[in-house]
Amino acid sequence: MTAPRQLRRHARRVRRYGIQPMMFMGDGDRLPDTVAVIVGRWAWRYRSELGPAACAGVLFLAGLLLHTRQPGWWPYALIAATITAAVTLTLGERLGLPTRAERLYAATVAISAGGWLAVAIVAGATRPPLPATLAVGGLILAVPWWAHGRRRARVRVERKLEAWPVIAQAVGLAGSRVMEAVVDVWGWHARFGLARGQTIDDVRAKLPAIESGLGTFRGAARVYPTADNLAHRFELRVLDEDPHADAIAWPGPSVTTITEPIDLGPFEDAAPATVLFLRRHGLIGGTTGSGKSGCVNVLMGNLTACEDAVIWAIDLKQGMELQPWAPCIERLATTPTEARALLRDAAAIIQARASYLTASGLRTWQPTPQMPALVVIIDEYAELADTVPDALAYADSVARLGRAVAVTLIAATQRPTQQAMGQRAIRSQMDVRIAFRVREKGDADLILGRGMRAAGWHADTLNAPGKFLVSAPEHDVPRRARAYLITDETVDATAAAHADSRPALDDISASALRSADHGSGANTAPNAQGRAHATGPDYGSGGTPEAMLWVALSLAPDTGVSVAELMSATGMSRPWVYLRLRELTSRHQATQVSRGFWKATDEHEP
Repeated sequence: MTAPRQLRRHARRVRRYGIQPMMFMGDGDRLPDTVAVIVGRWAWRYRSELGPAACAGVLFLAGLLLHTRQPGWWPYALIAATITAAVTLTLGERLGLPTRAERLYAATVAISAGGWLAVAIVAGATRPPLPATLAVGGLILAVPWWAHGRRRARVRVERKLEAWPVIAQAVGLAGSRVMEAVVDVWGWHARFGLARGQTIDDVRAKLPAIESGLGTFRGAARVYPTADNLAHRFELRVLDEDPHADAIAWPGPSVTTITEPIDLGPFEDAAPATVLFLRRHGLIGGTTGSGKSGCVNVLMGNLTACEDAVIWAIDLKQGMELQPWAPCIERLATTPTEARALLRDAAAIIQARASYLTASGLRTWQPTPQMPALVVIIDEYAELADTVPDALAYADSVARLGRAVAVTLIAATQRPTQQAMGQRAIRSQMDVRIAFRVREKGDADLILGRGMRAAGWHADTLNAPGKFLVSAPEHDVPRRARAYLITDETVDATAAAHADSRPALDDISASALRSADHGSGANTAPNAQGRAHATGPDYGSGGTPEAMLWVALSLAPDTGVSVAELMSATGMSRPWVYLRLRELTSRHQATQVSRGFWKATDEHEP
């Protein structure tokens, strides 16, 4: 084949297929790229950086053309620029401009370009000082574009993904292709199409090799199914930095009603991990120091702000974890006897509410401040199984029957084995599963369900306290989140702020508790609102609850009297006792001796 013929064939290939790096001549010499090819390749690679210059060039040519052919169009240029700026300012967030600064920048560019074009149409684009104004103004307006962090990140991702065919070939995913890529707060994510016969499980198995090919740090990549759930597609998320490296302070309650999803913490893309607990039971698991208690505190902080939810709790570690929330907990059990009675009464409430719904022709209990939901929180459920095994029958009844009547059970434990959860099916009733770090790989299946780790739910790879995976009806893919950090001071302040607004049990539930108490002869007697509390010293039975509270405080020793004893003496709820104690303290008539213990400071009755 002669050289001119090869040159003609090379030219046809360039026209047909675009950029061609080089071809070999018959004598072994290479035909170098033409200047146009080199410039074209360079311009395409740096098209984002050259965007302002290209816009200025188009604007200059438009001014030249319209000045000679349509000099009367200058008002239309101003009108178009004004409309563009207005649309950008009002609808810019929907158009991909999430921040106010970005929208203002886009509007400024539109007004500036429209104004220059209008003058150029009238006077001519080459008339001084219009060319200099365009060059200087374009350079000034280009600086924010060049410095924009998300634009630079997007360019970096695009250039990295240009090498995906080579990476895919190296890792064994030949034939897969990039469909689209989006840069977000902490990294980027892209949607990929797979070749025939390839699945998302193949991608998960090759994840370390993909991280090596993309040049990321270890553990930076995540693989998820796409939103359309097609088998031949997957989504790859890559983090530029770990968004959960540092603790994230709790911003405060995210709900005021149990009917709304509760924000437990952010996912890695900054989206909130919101979970609905109404008519759902929850299981929180993880090894010691993994962050379970922090998650329980975040949950408690939100529940205390709900005006339509009554909180009962069991903490068999003498109330060590949940005692700070005592002003907002209507009933706190810290002994095996109290725990058994609490679960028994919860089961009685379920039966009473079910009977009411049947008689009323209703199917579900709709929580309101007058007819609130009941949330039973059990910390270290395994302790309950060990110390009060006969109470598990009541817990099982709550888990099986509590959904329709708005009675929710939330259990926290380290390893929810069959032995730890009791020889019952209570674990299968948990709709919400929250897994913190576990030591053994198999523990992920214990918390989240059988086969979940094989599906990508790797709770054993969580590497910091507070990081968790959540499995719920609205969360069916393994996305990492980190629970908010709530300090002891925040707990005390939140409990004090919400103690006065806590709802009381409805009359139907309260009547069920009174009937259950009379029928069983239990030592824990409910008060007038249907609350049952721990027994304490006998301070007498006459007078109003306020008078009985003052008698108990006046007779208290130097070490003080506990809140549980004050509840027993007055027959009132924990929030009522704390409210009255706060009033007496503000009048300097009572003082807190130590945590949970009080005594009077004035001998005169208030």
